[in-house]
Amino acid sequence: MDSKNGLPGWAPAAIVVGTFVLVWALIPGAGKNEEKKDGAFPNDQFPSTYAAYPSKPTLIRGATILTATDKEISNGDVLLKDGKIEAVGTNLDAPTDAVIVDGKGKFVTPGIIDIHSHLGVYPSPSAQETSDGNEATKPTTPEVRSENSVWPHDPGFTRALAGGVTAMQILPGSANLIGGRSVVLKNVPSRTTQGMKFPDAPYGLKMACGENPKRVYGDKGGPSTEMGNIAGYREAYQKAKEYRAKWQAYWKKGEGSEPDRDLGLETMGLVLDGKIRVQMHCYRADQMATMIDVSKEFGFHIAAFHHATEAYKVADLLRENNTCAVMWADWWGFKMEAYDAIPEGIAMVDAAGACAMIHSDDPLGIQRLNQEVAKAMAAGRRMGLNIPRAHAVAWMTKNPAKALGIDDKVGTIEPGKMADVVLWDRDPFSVYAHAEKVFIDGALMFDRDDPGNSPRSDFELGQFLDQGHTGGAGQ
Repeated sequence: MDSKNGLPGWAPAAIVVGTFVLVWALIPGAGKNEEKKDGAFPNDQFPSTYAAYPSKPTLIRGATILTATDKEISNGDVLLKDGKIEAVGTNLDAPTDAVIVDGKGKFVTPGIIDIHSHLGVYPSPSAQETSDGNEATKPTTPEVRSENSVWPHDPGFTRALAGGVTAMQILPGSANLIGGRSVVLKNVPSRTTQGMKFPDAPYGLKMACGENPKRVYGDKGGPSTEMGNIAGYREAYQKAKEYRAKWQAYWKKGEGSEPDRDLGLETMGLVLDGKIRVQMHCYRADQMATMIDVSKEFGFHIAAFHHATEAYKVADLLRENNTCAVMWADWWGFKMEAYDAIPEGIAMVDAAGACAMIHSDDPLGIQRLNQEVAKAMAAGRRMGLNIPRAHAVAWMTKNPAKALGIDDKVGTIEPGKMADVVLWDRDPFSVYAHAEKVFIDGALMFDRDDPGNSPRSDFELGQFLDQGHTGGAGQ
């Protein structure tokens, strides 16, 4: 068996062959009858090979369960079976072969989902040679994909797992107006990025407004102003609409020469088709309002604004447009567009009925997102908002899943969902809390009480072995 993917030894060759056949079949013009019949751009040339690790039926008994559906179950049980959440409640019967986990005095939550991470594209240890997050060669690069930069051996993945993170969106950086596609990963050890890739999760398109594109391109021919940024988005989407119209006409006629292929416009065409979700770096309220207008002009939807420090000013606008706000608990002031942040921001956006959530954007912050939610919850309570912990837990589980389009699979503790579950040694919103056990698809992937069940990347193991055999990694 292949210990990284749970696949037989012959599987990698089969995957390669199968991938080649699938990609060839999806390229416009390859298998013309099929392509013209469905009239769609190809969307997944790097298909997921994710396979859940082996699991055993597991019953967590007697814990406080925060389901992320505004429910808190005291002295509750959660049954994990065949990779799914089988049942949630009290006094559940355990299968005869089940592993029983004593949850007395402990808490259970869904696995944490970090919607904004650069693990793998800016891996640890940080080095210029592995800095692969920004294709800062031109203002719009929708043709690139973060999955082609992810280094799956980044030790940051295992550190995030120890913090209860079971899934994350890996984004390109924010140098460009349009930075490329993001990818959603399951936080499991794997030899390849495809082996981590969350099955059937939609791609995202990373876009960035504000200071970053101006800073990067201001002395390179632009954009150098905010109006230049907006003109750049509009020009790019106009080209995408025209490109999409050419292909639609070709598919409809079913004859003649096919249009020239453009990988970037193809990606943006999928955004216009609603198959790729826009994830946009945007701090200021006025810029969010402007970008919503741009999205309406060209007929696409913005799933979420990231780093949205001023989202509290336009929470009603976000609610009306079904756009989420991705925020920090208390980061502020590190540049002008972050200056008007307030610690009550997440709570205020949530209280206005909009979709609010936490994120890290940091390889250390991702290890303690539960504490960041606790800070945001406390700030809201101090201003008089009633925020039960049963509600706040959704800021790190359910709402990120919604913004990523995977809330039908993860984000809450409900029967039928993937068994991505964390057992905490105490209230997860305590500064003293630790993730004690982390399950992904029902498999125990991290156990704080068992160092042998706490994975390390191949990179780390190689360093350890090198030190052991040669006296030091530098020799």
